[in-house]
Amino acid sequence: MSIFDIIGPVMIGPSSSHTAGAVRLGLLAASILGAKPVKAEIYLHGSFAETAKGHGTDMALLAGLMGWLPDDERIPEASRYAQESGLAYSYDKIDLGNMAHPNTVFFKLTGANGARCDIVGSSIGGGQVKVTEIDGFPVELTGRLPAILTVHIDTRGVIALVTSTLANAGVNIATMRLFRSDKGGMASMVIECDEAVPEEIINLIGALQQIESVRFIASVL
Repeated sequence: MSIFDIIGPVMIGPSSSHTAGAVRLGLLAASILGAKPVKAEIYLHGSFAETAKGHGTDMALLAGLMGWLPDDERIPEASRYAQESGLAYSYDKIDLGNMAHPNTVFFKLTGANGARCDIVGSSIGGGQVKVTEIDGFPVELTGRLPAILTVHIDTRGVIALVTSTLANAGVNIATMRLFRSDKGGMASMVIECDEAVPEEIINLIGALQQIESVRFIASVL
């Protein structure tokens, strides 16, 4: 446990879950998209849906999408800055079911380069966040460390190919989580690393025959 876990983050706003956590969800979502967001459809679940305006969650999410940190004094005016920067956005309520954390948001994002991504994530307390779904694939991503996300064919040898590529590049793996829908179908893998992974290594992984897509996701904590 770190001192951050005990005292919480430095932030603008009344609640670490609704402000600091919301900013970091926006930051992590933008990092996953891999491009400057130009359109954001933001769907709020549970407590987020009920208290978004009162606790500043709506502005905090926008701030994160624009790359701001939780202590940025501009957060209360994030909507104005978003409009000035060309970020089109909308909010709506959504019911993601009883299993979803009460502070959950569903992003539908479009980047300046045309990239699109659907992301589900939650603010779980103390400014900590967790992304649980990307483009329909289950994941578990906290933003604490730089990470690689792959979507790949579930077949033997894929994990060894990816991890050996990282090892040969001198990248140390901190954690690894695997998810799949069915045996032999599509699967996803989240690998958190001790350091940022160079773009050329990401490209090497993406060139592997079994890999459908690969993303590098920067740390947001």
